[in-house]
Amino acid sequence: MALVANRRSVMNLFSSGLCPHSHSVRMVLAEKGITVEIVDIDINEKPEDLLDLNPYNSVPTLVDRELVLYDPHTIMEYLDERFPHPPLMPVDPVSRARTRLALYRIQQDWYELVPALESKGEKTSAKARKQLSDSLTSSAEVFAAKPFFLSDEFSLVDALVTPIMWRLQKYRIDLPRQAKAVSDYAERMFERESFQASLSEAEREMRE
Repeated sequence: MALVANRRSVMNLFSSGLCPHSHSVRMVLAEKGITVEIVDIDINEKPEDLLDLNPYNSVPTLVDRELVLYDPHTIMEYLDERFPHPPLMPVDPVSRARTRLALYRIQQDWYELVPALESKGEKTSAKARKQLSDSLTSSAEVFAAKPFFLSDEFSLVDALVTPIMWRLQKYRIDLPRQAKAVSDYAERMFERESFQASLSEAEREMRE
């Protein structure tokens, strides 16, 4: 899969079609219209050259000429700074700090549940489903407050949140009526052209 645009680039992204962090990075790439070669990785059979590039042998891994990045949030911020239009982070230091804190909390509160959500142990996955459902429901007012998550414009936070939203069906999570603002937000994000461009075949199949 390749995301094509009118900007020349020699970047490569090692990405898994099932990994929500990889999906977040692909969404940033699509939002900014960055040309990049997507190297689709099977998590269970990673190529040797990935380990040569990344000591953690993890995805996503971005290669931009001599630079290799393998922390998802670092990759997202690097792309935003390297390709500044449209900006996906606020300009002023206070707002940037708040955005980084939001990214941190989403990682800690939602992404840390992903291994349990994908666990084959029903007790483990059921507990994680309840935690995520309760957390999203309790955040409904935040989702309702602005068109995007904590913002009037699409930001890196939305790029991190939306892949989790897309996977709720896969995780067997049905949000209650009190979380309608969360569901409405998700549908708005899913309709974005950049989001549709970011989807892997495996991700499309999650909601067919």
